[in-house]
Amino acid sequence: MLRKLIPLSLLFLSSVSFAQKKPLDHTVYNNWESVGTKQLSNNGLWAAYIINKQEGDGVLYLNNLMTNTKLNVARGTNLQFSKDSKYAAFAVKPLYKDIREGRIKKKKPDEMTKDSLAIVNLDQSDVLKIPRVKSYKMPENGVNVIAYLLDKPLDTAKKAKPTGISPSIEKKDDSATAFADEPDAKGKQEGTDLVFKNLTTQTLRIFKYVTDYSFNKNGKQLVFACSGSKKDKLAPTGVFLFNTEKGTLKTLVKGKGNFKSFTFNEEGEYLVFLGENSPEKKEIKDFEIYYNSPTLDTAQLLVDKAIPGMPVKWAVSGDGSLKFSKDSRKLYFGIAPIRTPKDTTLVDFENAKLDVWSYKDDYLQPMQLKNLEKDLKKSYLSAIEVFSSDPRIVPLTDIKLPDATLVNEGNASFVLASTDYDGRIQAQWTGGTLKNYYLVDTKTGSKKKIIEGLSGYAMASPAGKFVLYFDKKTSNWYTYNVLTAKVTHLNNGLNVKFVDEENDVPDDPAPYGMAAWTEEDKAVLIYDRYDIWEFTPDGKNAPQNITNGFGRQNKITFRYEKLDPESKFLDKKASIWLNAFNNSTKERGWYKKSIGNQQNPELVVMEKMTYSDLVQAKDAERFIFDKGNYVNSPNVYVSTDMKTQVKLSNTNPQQQNYNWGTAELVKWTTPKGFNSEGILYKPENFDPTKKYPMIVYFYEKLSDGLYSYQAPAPTPSRLNIPFFVSNGYLVFAPDISYETGYPGRSAEEFINSGVESLKKNSWVDGSKIGIQGQSWGGYQVAHLITRTDMYAAAWAGAPVVNMTSAYGGMRWESGMNRQFQYERTQSRIGATLWEKPDLYIENSPLFKLPNVKTPVVIMANDADGAVPWYQGIEMFTGLRRLGKPVWLLNYNNEAHNLMQRQNRKDIQIREQQFFDYYLKGAKAPAWMVNGIPATEKGKSWGFELTDEKP
Repeated sequence: MLRKLIPLSLLFLSSVSFAQKKPLDHTVYNNWESVGTKQLSNNGLWAAYIINKQEGDGVLYLNNLMTNTKLNVARGTNLQFSKDSKYAAFAVKPLYKDIREGRIKKKKPDEMTKDSLAIVNLDQSDVLKIPRVKSYKMPENGVNVIAYLLDKPLDTAKKAKPTGISPSIEKKDDSATAFADEPDAKGKQEGTDLVFKNLTTQTLRIFKYVTDYSFNKNGKQLVFACSGSKKDKLAPTGVFLFNTEKGTLKTLVKGKGNFKSFTFNEEGEYLVFLGENSPEKKEIKDFEIYYNSPTLDTAQLLVDKAIPGMPVKWAVSGDGSLKFSKDSRKLYFGIAPIRTPKDTTLVDFENAKLDVWSYKDDYLQPMQLKNLEKDLKKSYLSAIEVFSSDPRIVPLTDIKLPDATLVNEGNASFVLASTDYDGRIQAQWTGGTLKNYYLVDTKTGSKKKIIEGLSGYAMASPAGKFVLYFDKKTSNWYTYNVLTAKVTHLNNGLNVKFVDEENDVPDDPAPYGMAAWTEEDKAVLIYDRYDIWEFTPDGKNAPQNITNGFGRQNKITFRYEKLDPESKFLDKKASIWLNAFNNSTKERGWYKKSIGNQQNPELVVMEKMTYSDLVQAKDAERFIFDKGNYVNSPNVYVSTDMKTQVKLSNTNPQQQNYNWGTAELVKWTTPKGFNSEGILYKPENFDPTKKYPMIVYFYEKLSDGLYSYQAPAPTPSRLNIPFFVSNGYLVFAPDISYETGYPGRSAEEFINSGVESLKKNSWVDGSKIGIQGQSWGGYQVAHLITRTDMYAAAWAGAPVVNMTSAYGGMRWESGMNRQFQYERTQSRIGATLWEKPDLYIENSPLFKLPNVKTPVVIMANDADGAVPWYQGIEMFTGLRRLGKPVWLLNYNNEAHNLMQRQNRKDIQIREQQFFDYYLKGAKAPAWMVNGIPATEKGKSWGFELTDEKP
């Protein structure tokens, strides 16, 4: 018997060894997949979705949901279905390897591979590919036509004269070269071929030297601008209108110029566009607005700087947008002061270059410089009655009243305008401004102030009968009746909060928001923490909790899922879909609810998954979405009722070959008696009889993401959780709540107590615990290691260590000063530096650095636009002066969060080597032992492991 058992035992051991899953390594990232865009054809029969790779070529999938016909196209993107769902078109990007090779060889833009266009006949699954395409457009509604703009021909093709339609324009060969667009060079560009195609009849028209083009909604009109050619003096120049049904061509403007922003009215009969024919070297161009209708043979000048109503020294802005009102009676456009051109006679080296900061400036100089380009293009909303016999423009905004939104799709007799003029300086310390709101008459330009000094926001109702606004100071919702000027306090007398119940920053709490309006502005739906309330805007009817309090009773947060992006109102007789989140279990799913009854929401599905938004077919009751959780990679599904879900994709099958992990919710009570929770991630092969090192990662509250998928990826600098879990670490992500004035102590209260709670388990190695945080989390890492030596290793990304110097510092990415962050928001001091200097010092780790016993790595990048990178330098030089083990990583010209993928990959390796050394007893890398001398920069990265000690 013994002889027979031996080989069986060996066989069993062999099979166990064979089945053992390998840990993730740094080579897996590039091929890891994620779900991209998802959409359905209008009839709901075709599903399209993209599966992307982190680095490499993605795939566009087209699935016929009735016949199960499938079409997969590598590198497909930017797909659009035709209105009748018979055709699809999409761009095909170049091969990743071709783009990479081009960058390595430093090819010029003209030499780089370009995008191509694919057109699919869905009935026949026939794919037509056209190379070297800059862009394509299909009409939103109506006929099956397409227009696409070709890129410049290759040098070899320039020698051949085009005769008619070149057979090289269209190819069915899948090997057709794919091409990508290039950035515009300065100066006017010579146009390229615009190809129009009727997909039903297969007829083609080619228009030469086109720079811009647009369809009307039904596709019966195609407008385009032609630049002409220096080499072809007979080439047409100007603006042309092509009737796609009749095949006729109308010349709207003849002659050279810059024409753009083609805009049709809703019915597609009227057309406006911007144009200028100023000398090419003139810096400030003289834009005008042109207009055309079916009764006009050519485009007529509608607005120029001489039109009545135009302010003195103002003109039409070439950077503003054009928009018809829904009823086509009004045109809205932008005007702007005429800028002063540069003085070309000035000698550059004889004039000073400086920025003058003034205490009276609305915005600090860094913000002015950051927004300079945007400010130079700023335009101010104006209107004109299109059919008026006495044409004149009505400026609706100006420098002191700069912002406005259209009401009732532009049909209303007024716009809602707002301003914070004369109150902008306070944003330096408050982070926001108080605004005044006005109704501005579109015929006369007269202004009526309706709200003064609002901290919050306001919006017009869809039909324009009311202005709904939220006041942060009072935490209340109000309406303003446009007809009667009556103000109604909507939530008056209700004992439920409509603002963040867990607000823990020293600022007024933010609202949960509003969902939608019902027909003709009869009611507005507003959220509390859990439920949805219906308010009549005039206050005549008592508020109704349309989810019947079911959300609060069961700690489920309901939010309206808007499925039709074009809908203005909710139909009270219809059922709506509610996105649901269980705050206790962290499960997510869907309910349905009829607004018109008082019944509880109807459960459709709740599960331990995270869902994307639902995308519905325009003409069918079918949805496409994706879902996943920590264990299951997100995949694409379709459903008609969300109860029966059909899986379409299969992302990341390679995950099953790796030691993955699990995520579980853990709860504990802090020393002060607060109930807290967090996520504990364990390796898939977790063995409770073993001891595991643990890394603690934190940033505000993370537990709501219990069922979120986390792909192994080179991160911007946060912890790569699945990688460390796969490699035998526990990872703990505790939630933190804050006490104003004491963010450091709050971190101790929640993080340390959560760790102590987990250390009670025999499988946690209490002597091998590390902490990692980025930005605000990096600050807390720095604080914790000055208060306790319970952590064996620490990693702080972009930390603030000296609040006294950071308080007056800059957020260079936005140009904002950092004072608001300490007085009102995340840094949570709640006072100025002069009011409570003791709190700034207490919460600054710099002053406690002698207490540090934990080895720490700091990431502080020299192009950080959020945290001044000298904060990291202060921490590093302080610890270095004290003889503490510390390293600083400065990724050159990098942002607050790493943006360049090669740097993200680099930090993953260093982070693993650092924690492996201190928490697993692995060998130390050369960069930790000897650093990397400047003489070796770019030659050695110091990853090689050594037997030496840091």
